[in-house]
Amino acid sequence: MKIAIIGTGNLGSSIAKGLIGNKSFETLYLSDKNTTNVDAFSSISNVNITNDNLLAVKASEMVIFALQPKHITQVLESVASVITENHTVISVAAGVEISRIESILGSDKNIIRVMPNTAISIGKSMTCIAANEKGQARVALAQDVFNQLGTTLVIPEDQIQAATVICASGIAFWMRLVRATTQGAIQLGFEAHEAHKLALQTCFGAASLLIESGKHPEEEIDRVTTPSGCTIEGLNEMEHQGLSSSLIKGIVASFEKINQLKNN
Repeated sequence: MKIAIIGTGNLGSSIAKGLIGNKSFETLYLSDKNTTNVDAFSSISNVNITNDNLLAVKASEMVIFALQPKHITQVLESVASVITENHTVISVAAGVEISRIESILGSDKNIIRVMPNTAISIGKSMTCIAANEKGQARVALAQDVFNQLGTTLVIPEDQIQAATVICASGIAFWMRLVRATTQGAIQLGFEAHEAHKLALQTCFGAASLLIESGKHPEEEIDRVTTPSGCTIEGLNEMEHQGLSSSLIKGIVASFEKINQLKNN
């Protein structure tokens, strides 16, 4: 697969790193006015660093637009003339609807809206995918690429905003929980580096248990909570202080904000 990534900021460079790590391309073009984040990849075989978006699009079959919403219209307009029905157009721009892309490129183009997270750089992303009518035939192709960089889920486009909050913003939410656990461990007497290791591995273990067992979280919680024990004492105190409520309120607040961005 000949792939181009237009926009090499945090997300674009993370996608590039994941593709390179998995050798998931025949050729890879990385295009941006500022290629600082990906210049180190220039020595890798079949990876091309450029400032020429038109060149990158012409040389590719799949074009991933990893741009901020405020920039995507201008960039799409600048390359529209060279995008054909043979291209698979993928947008990871938060809040940019397929209809907006179709208004520039045409509804006869294969347009897929994708929302990964930055864990894509290590092949661990949760990536959600939605497509226009024409692009439905290319969804499996997009899954083939992004499944090499984590896990994918095909959803209706009207759920992409919510998926952005849960998966993309969600990375930051989980990071904050890991940090809080680390701080708690330090307060209990562990050195900072020890506390960090304990928090990370425990978080990883919890997620792995749920993935591999397929169980509901409460089933695994029941396995470590004993009557009058320390675990249930801690859990109940967290709930009294609003742990679940705060998380849910934060997720809803983030969702409301992304919808404001869409409307603007």
